[in-house]
Amino acid sequence: MALHDLSIAVIGGGIGGLAAATALARHGARVTLFEQADAIREVGAGLQLSPNGLKVMAALGLEAGLGSAPRASAVSLRDYRAGREVLRLDLARLGPGMNYRFVHRADLIDLLAGAARAAGVTLRLSHKVRRVTPGAPARIEMANETGDQTGDETVSANLVIGADGLHSVVRTVLNGDVPARFTGQVAWRAVVPNVVDHPPEARVHMGPHRHVVSYPLRDSAFVNLVAVQERADWAEEGWSQTDEGDNLRAALADFGGDTARLLAAAERPGLWGLFRHPVAARWWGEGLALLGDAAHPTLPFLAQGANLALEDAWELADALARADRLEAGLAAYQARRADRAAKVIAAANGNAWKYHLARPGLRDAAHFALALGGRVAPGLMLRQFDWLYRYDPTLPR
Repeated sequence: MALHDLSIAVIGGGIGGLAAATALARHGARVTLFEQADAIREVGAGLQLSPNGLKVMAALGLEAGLGSAPRASAVSLRDYRAGREVLRLDLARLGPGMNYRFVHRADLIDLLAGAARAAGVTLRLSHKVRRVTPGAPARIEMANETGDQTGDETVSANLVIGADGLHSVVRTVLNGDVPARFTGQVAWRAVVPNVVDHPPEARVHMGPHRHVVSYPLRDSAFVNLVAVQERADWAEEGWSQTDEGDNLRAALADFGGDTARLLAAAERPGLWGLFRHPVAARWWGEGLALLGDAAHPTLPFLAQGANLALEDAWELADALARADRLEAGLAAYQARRADRAAKVIAAANGNAWKYHLARPGLRDAAHFALALGGRVAPGLMLRQFDWLYRYDPTLPR
C-alpha cells in the first residue's frame, strides 16, 4: 500500500495529532488536520519529554527546535516540610543519547504545527466534529465556523484518525460509552516566575495525601507547578477550570522550603479532576484509528502523556507505511501499541500512593528506604525505568 494513495483526516491539533499528521505527510499521504479552535495553540503549561518521546522528536528532525527547553539533570524526591531531598535520580546515568527535557507545551505545539505545515499538511481551524461514520471511505460531519462562513460540512477520507483527546468522538464510535472513574484526586497547574533559582531537575515534594511537582521552563525563566490533592468531592475533568491561588495555597499550607515561595506566585491556577479511563479495547475500525489520549488517557504520575502520544504518532505512520493494506497496517499499529500503553498507564496509576503516604511512621520508613537505596545502589534505582525510557519507537519493527 502506498501512502500517497491515501487521504487522511486527523481530528485534533494537539501533540499527537500534529506529530502523526507530519509523519504521515512525509510518507506521502494527503493529510488534512481539523481543529475545533480558531488557532493551533496551547497556553501556560509545561511537560516532560523523556528519552522515549525525544526519540520521535529527533527522528522528525525537530529536537534542535527545543532550544529553550532545559535539559533535565535529575529527578529529586523530597519531603514536603522543608524540601529535604530523600532520593536523587541522576539522569546522566541514562547514558549518551538519552536526553530528557522540560518543555513549555505552547512551544512544542508551535514547533509541531510548523513541521506539519512544512510537510504539506492542510490545517483547517474552527471545525467542530459532530459525527464520525466508519466506512471506505469514512465520513466526518462538522460544524464549520470560519470568518463569515458558517454551516455544516461533510468530509470523506480513507482514514480518519481520532487524536481528539479525553472526550474523543472517534473513541465512542469504536468502543461505545465507557464511563470514567473519579480517582478522588484533583490537580492544579500553574506556570510561575523562577523566583527560587530552580535547577534543571524535576522535584517531587511528597506529603500526606498530596504532592507537588516542579521543574523549570524556557531557559529556566519560569517554573511549572503541578499539585495533586486527595479529595472526596468531585472536580470536573479537563483543563478548562481555573481556581483561586489562595485555595491552592490553603491546600498546601504546610509545604515549606522553595515550594511555599513558588506557590505564593500562583495567581489563577488551572484545576481539574483526575479520572481513570480504561485503555480502549478497539484502536481501529473501518477507516478509523485512535491515537494519544483518545486511545489511552493517563494520569500525570509518570509524566508520559505527551511521550505516549509521540510514540503513537510515529508507530502509526510506520505501521501504515510498511503494510500492504490499510486494515493490516492498523492492526499492526494496535498490536505494537496496546500492551505498551497499558503498562505505562498501570505504572502511572500505581505511583500516586507512593507520594501520598500519610502515617508518619510509614512515611518516614519509606523515605528512609528510598534514601538508603539511592546511596547504596543509585544506578539500580534508575534502571527500574529502563523499560520506559529506553523504548525506542523509531526502531524498525
